[in-house]
Amino acid sequence: MGKTSDKNQPDEELISKSQQKREMLALQKLGEQLTTLKPADLAKIPLEESLADAVKLAVRIRNTREGYRRQLQLIGKLMRHADADAIRQAIEQLNSVHQQGNALFHRLEKWRDELISGSDETINQWMADYPLSDRQRLRQFVRQAKKEQQQNKPPKSARELFRYLRELAEASEDK
Repeated sequence: MGKTSDKNQPDEELISKSQQKREMLALQKLGEQLTTLKPADLAKIPLEESLADAVKLAVRIRNTREGYRRQLQLIGKLMRHADADAIRQAIEQLNSVHQQGNALFHRLEKWRDELISGSDETINQWMADYPLSDRQRLRQFVRQAKKEQQQNKPPKSARELFRYLRELAEASEDK
């Protein structure tokens, strides 16, 4: 009778040792994701100073196998006291921004290829979507890119066309 047992506590508070280990490994995995981020992206994530220092050290010692493994364990331990949900959300937001950038890049590549291989109708479609475009400049880029393709020259004009399309797309997104 002198001992109090855990049987008096509700089932919600009881967490198995296996579940605790899974949670700990998930936090360690999240900490490992932090070590793969660029320094500029890492600065955007809400981290306590000790955790940020541990992540920076892990990045520095990544090539030392055992030291890196132990540092990841330390990061996992520090993550238990950090706001893991806020960190997860910040990483997901960074990933979505990168995915949106990649999607825009692929869309613009497709537009560039269609403009070069297409007709005036393709230019009219672009102008309808992006009215800030300079039709004459656009046609000039397309003409030069077609000429370079026919002569098997490096795609200098195609690159310039892509830069121009990206500028227009970014300008229209800002509005």
